[in-house]
Amino acid sequence: MKFSLLVLALLGCGALAGKGGGKNKQMKVLQTELSAVKDGLKTIGQEEERRHAELLEKIEALQGELGKIGAGQSKLGELVTSKCGKNKNSGTWNLGMNINPADGHIFGYTNGWATGVDVGSADEALTKDYLSANVWVKPANYIAIVRHQEGVVDAVKVFKFKTSADSLRTRFGLPNMNPGRQIVTSGGPIQESVSATAANLADDPIFSVGGDLAFNWAYSDNGCRIALTGGHLSAADVNDDNTHGLGNDFHVNPLTNTPHSTTWPHDISNIQDCPLATCRDVRLQGTDHGSGPHLKSGPVYGNYAIYVSWDAESFPGPGASLSTEIGL
Repeated sequence: MKFSLLVLALLGCGALAGKGGGKNKQMKVLQTELSAVKDGLKTIGQEEERRHAELLEKIEALQGELGKIGAGQSKLGELVTSKCGKNKNSGTWNLGMNINPADGHIFGYTNGWATGVDVGSADEALTKDYLSANVWVKPANYIAIVRHQEGVVDAVKVFKFKTSADSLRTRFGLPNMNPGRQIVTSGGPIQESVSATAANLADDPIFSVGGDLAFNWAYSDNGCRIALTGGHLSAADVNDDNTHGLGNDFHVNPLTNTPHSTTWPHDISNIQDCPLATCRDVRLQGTDHGSGPHLKSGPVYGNYAIYVSWDAESFPGPGASLSTEIGL
């Protein structure tokens, strides 16, 4: 508006003063000044447009950054909710194996563990020896070892595997048997629950000792599929027949899963210090073992069930009834 008034004022002044030849001269001056004013207006307009465009670009860039921050906050919120809001008492457990040390079937070192073939039937899964081929190949992050009395929990330990997503078929398979001797968990059990009325705990292979799970414990011509680090773990080249747990054999090539005879396999040996050089009475549970003269039948403390889960961090405690699949 100011520029417009100035132009009109200049034109008016030129009209009043313009007489004769001086009029043309003054008109030229006014036209020059008017042209300069127009050029100034044009320059100002271009500068304003440039600044306006720059501001729009900055606004768009800031909006983009705000959008990224908002998306990041949303993802962070989802992560916090999934981690902090996760209920440890949730998930599903599947029965991979059940060992009954007095049912007439021997779950020694070489039978079923590495091959993962079906053993027994679902109808008798918690009363006789049982292996589910389907569960054996399921990826698992957690394992529960449960001592039970005819399907009722007596004692349970839950562990988290150090390596995630491997199946029992992988963990007990041939590639992991040579050299074997894996400590597959760390930090001990994340749950340990024992009934107040549970008996025979003093030398139980799982519940009388602490530590982590040792798989495929190969030593000389002997092997133990599951032992605990709190018990005795024989050195690799020592033939002392003195590592005790679940799935044992005292005359086997533990690196290739090859039995040397049928004399020394046995389901469950109790915690004891009975080295071959000085001891001839290896205390076992039940009667499921070979004819080796050092293997001594003994009381059955219960069936031992092995469950696995992808996401469950806890297991039903003493008194709970078991099934082949347990949802929490």
